[in-house]
Amino acid sequence: MSMSTADTSPTTADRPSTADTVHPPPRPAIHTIGKLRVVPWLDPVADPLGVHPCSRYVEQYWLGILGPSTTWLLRRVSYGLEAHPEGFVLDLADTAHALGLGDRMGKNSPFRRALHRLTKFELARPHGPDGLAVRTRVPPLPLRHIQRLAPSLQESHRQWQADQRLSPFEQMRRRARRLAMGLATSGHEQADIERRLCGWQFHPSLAFESARWAIHQHVPRTATTRAVPSTDSEDRRD
Repeated sequence: MSMSTADTSPTTADRPSTADTVHPPPRPAIHTIGKLRVVPWLDPVADPLGVHPCSRYVEQYWLGILGPSTTWLLRRVSYGLEAHPEGFVLDLADTAHALGLGDRMGKNSPFRRALHRLTKFELARPHGPDGLAVRTRVPPLPLRHIQRLAPSLQESHRQWQADQRLSPFEQMRRRARRLAMGLATSGHEQADIERRLCGWQFHPSLAFESARWAIHQHVPRTATTRAVPSTDSEDRRD
């Protein structure tokens, strides 16, 4: 005797109900949450070539690309990661108010746009459902961004790249001499220049050498300029 197909097919009651299926909650977008868990983004490839987020390089070259709001946000997050290397919770509304970006937290608010630009320029990336990984070392500008800089900054950036090929000591000496020359031009004496360089954590011998170099570079031009009138007066007396 054959069995009926009705006897073997599953009934409606035997089929799993879609109402009983548990779906994971959707991942919240950054613009729908009020806080972010910020952690460091450690990049073994880019970090050795990078600079500190609060460095002169970021201010001089990245600022025009990121915009001031995003640059200040990057710095504020950097301070937080220095105080809490394992990560910390960033209150978005408080941070926006502290940066002077207003209290609006809509998707197109100034603060949300600054937050978005961090990820757009690959200085941050999403981390988990409500987190953000932020670089602790900012890489040098890509070529496509360098080409957007003013001509004077492009030339300055080429000089910076050339300096990076020097030894660490030579880089330090050039920086010390540059600072020393600025102080000499402002009228500071050698002893004061040397003292200031030491205060800026330069080695005492390097501070002494740079201060002496700056004075010798600056004084001869001044002395020559002052000597010309006296020579002319002597010629007139003759």
